[in-house]
Amino acid sequence: MAESIWTISDIAATGPLAGVRVLDMSSVVMGPLATMMLGDMGADVIKVENKGGTHSGDMMRYAGTSPTGDLGPIFMALNRNKKAVTIDGRDAVGKAQLEMLLREADVFFHNVRMAGMERLGLDYESVRKINPQIIYIHCCGYGAEGPYGKRQAYDDLVQAASGWADLYAKRSDGPPAYTPSLVADKTVGLFATNATLAALVHKERTGQGQFVSVPMFECFTFFNMVENLYGQTFPGDGKFGYTRSINPRRRPYPTRDGYIAIVPYVDRQWARFFEIGGRPGVFEDPRFSTYEERTKHTGDLYAIIEEVAATKTTDEWVELLDKEDIPAMRFNTIEQVPDDPHLKASGFFMDMEAPHIGPYRTLRHPIAFAGSPANQRLAPQSVGAQNADLPRPAND
Repeated sequence: MAESIWTISDIAATGPLAGVRVLDMSSVVMGPLATMMLGDMGADVIKVENKGGTHSGDMMRYAGTSPTGDLGPIFMALNRNKKAVTIDGRDAVGKAQLEMLLREADVFFHNVRMAGMERLGLDYESVRKINPQIIYIHCCGYGAEGPYGKRQAYDDLVQAASGWADLYAKRSDGPPAYTPSLVADKTVGLFATNATLAALVHKERTGQGQFVSVPMFECFTFFNMVENLYGQTFPGDGKFGYTRSINPRRRPYPTRDGYIAIVPYVDRQWARFFEIGGRPGVFEDPRFSTYEERTKHTGDLYAIIEEVAATKTTDEWVELLDKEDIPAMRFNTIEQVPDDPHLKASGFFMDMEAPHIGPYRTLRHPIAFAGSPANQRLAPQSVGAQNADLPRPAND
């Protein structure tokens, strides 16, 4: 941990969503990422978790070790700026508490299958009777109109079904593979943030709430196919898969002492790169002289970059390419990322402390709002930390 420790406290929200109240019944990764983004941007987020059992609440609380036992590292990364309460939605007191919270909410957000919400009396029509202006965000696995509508969805399943895992097979002529990151969960979480913001704008303009479905399979397939529909965009026999993305040589290139990412992009940059690399005639080759032709011959082009990159050290390349304004970045192992000079200068990794946790490391909100900056005002909370603040039914 760094020497400078900021003790986080419940301070005023400064972000553009200050004054917006979100009732969050989501768990694991996709939903909590979305609602944390809303919280960072100023929304008052109340995280509602199930009461009871050995491990109450969001299962991500218990993924990995933590000083408290219920604030695991993934949970910590996804649940700041949220008040934490536990409610049993099946008993009378819990139902009454949820109803009272829903009356005051602008957004009701969850990633529970709708059959379960119907059993709890928390489907859209039931919630709308409580609060006619509610924005009801349902992060589901699959759109309700298709045959998968009632299935469960998890990151690996969606990577497989969306064609994402197949990109690894196309790139290597080997087996399909999962990205070693929860890329579907996190991507669709950002889709859900975007959808919530759009619904809030609509409500601001019209006074009307609405039901919003954010299907994981469809959202991630959209994300994947933006470039990979490619040759199938127009009638004909074109192939799926952007040739540049699936080329096996698209990777950090070995230098004399490490690795570097090099991406010349426009004609001038390509011509100058070949000159610097001692291959000045390459740009005159018809395969490489225009963007269209370079796209067709990506494999040959990347093979030359790989040969040229090996002729200098990483430091030599960084200095030369920066001077020529040719896009390049030093390769970082995941262990080296916190020491990246740009991230250090921007304070991206933040060392903090909270009374119930002690010291911990987190990430600064990445978006800069000049007039209404996002802020971190509440550390991730222990299970039911704000239960004492829950409304009490009159007859309780």
